[in-house]
Amino acid sequence: MDSFNDPFQAITSSITPIASQDDLVTADDLDSLWRERLRQVVAMMREMSRQTDPQTMVKAYDRRMREIMPIGGRVSLSRRGLEAPWFRITRFSGWDEEINPWTQKERLPLLRGGLFAELLYGDEPDLRLHLKPDPDDPAAPYLEGFGSLAALPHYDQGVALNMTLLLRVEPDGFTWEQLPGMVWMSNLFGRATHNLVLTNQLRQVNAQLERELRTVADIQRSLLPRSLPPIPGLDLAAYYRTSRHAGGDYYDVFALPGGRYGLLIADVSGHGTPAAVVMAITHSLVHTYVEPCDNPAALLSYLNQQLTTRYTSESGMFVTAFYGVYDPATRILRSTRAGHNPPRLIRSDPDGAAGSFVVEPIEGPAGLPLGILEDQSYPCHETALKPGDVLALYTDGVTDTVAPPRDPSGRYEFYGTERLDAMLARCVQKGRGCSASGLLRMLLDDLNSFSQGAPPVDDQSLLLIKAKND
Repeated sequence: MDSFNDPFQAITSSITPIASQDDLVTADDLDSLWRERLRQVVAMMREMSRQTDPQTMVKAYDRRMREIMPIGGRVSLSRRGLEAPWFRITRFSGWDEEINPWTQKERLPLLRGGLFAELLYGDEPDLRLHLKPDPDDPAAPYLEGFGSLAALPHYDQGVALNMTLLLRVEPDGFTWEQLPGMVWMSNLFGRATHNLVLTNQLRQVNAQLERELRTVADIQRSLLPRSLPPIPGLDLAAYYRTSRHAGGDYYDVFALPGGRYGLLIADVSGHGTPAAVVMAITHSLVHTYVEPCDNPAALLSYLNQQLTTRYTSESGMFVTAFYGVYDPATRILRSTRAGHNPPRLIRSDPDGAAGSFVVEPIEGPAGLPLGILEDQSYPCHETALKPGDVLALYTDGVTDTVAPPRDPSGRYEFYGTERLDAMLARCVQKGRGCSASGLLRMLLDDLNSFSQGAPPVDDQSLLLIKAKND
């Protein structure tokens, strides 16, 4: 089988022959030569695999290849982004100063026509033996002192956008038998270099994006309460965690006229920066609302009208929300919901054993999420908070917390509302003397244990409100 039909033989024949046909070599000689060649190839592959910079990788490859396949010189050409017959010299072994073609493109010689353009735009491998270039050819200065060249195209999307020219002093320095293997090896290396360039570009873009996302996250966190205001008769604790740098969860606690307080939790659909932007808009709308916020239905109707008409109609995003107004004088929480999860009210079970607790969702009528349809109404509901009661406001990222698969089926298990209710009741029962912060820590410990420390798949927010004794 000749080397044109045997890829392995084509590769090996592109390297300096083990021995000429006239040489008499023993089996031991062949074994030693093959072992040495294998050692060189493995050493080169190991070094290539460690490279993170394409320029360094090319230099290392050139050095290793000179050990395996000695040549007199090398020229690299590129026509990327150019029209025939223009091309650039991207590398030349005869340059005194190294030029990085990726970062110093403006320094690369831009030439037109001649032998190099003919080879590059010819789009095929080629050999030129007994070289005698025209002195006026742009290639002449690069071929001075060389008698033969091998043109190895590097294909990108099926087109030879780049080409490597291997040069030797001898007029018959290459054979057609060597060409298939050289083309194969050169293209494999060219593709590896191209992939490394793309990897570095992607790494730079990701680093820039990471910096921007961190800035967005910092801005978003600045919109949340730096500390929870003291509310007579209540003890509060809050938790906030995004699934990415920035997210769409939002909670707020603020004082209202007449000694009342507003309690708000909201969840923007989606994740990441788009959700964070809508969250910031919602925050701005809440804090620029000119009417008193002591009417929960009026505030949510205003938010819905603004979001629907100005912000969410094109994007398809929406916001679920719970808003309540608490009056410490009466211990009454007047609230309404816009498609949000019903808060969980944990209180003593009058029909159960002593010291047992029951979870009562604050359900009642609810309106559509904010930002979907205009002119929505949001019915209000009143809840009396008794001493010892605990109210948990949360976003669905809590109940959507996922546990890793525990059986061969690979099915995921969600934390869910039932487990949340059971854990809330257990925390309140176990920590009757605990503060809201202590109860929150117990709940978060269980949440983390359930997920085995895995990062959340959705933003998570919790606002625990414990009614204190007078």
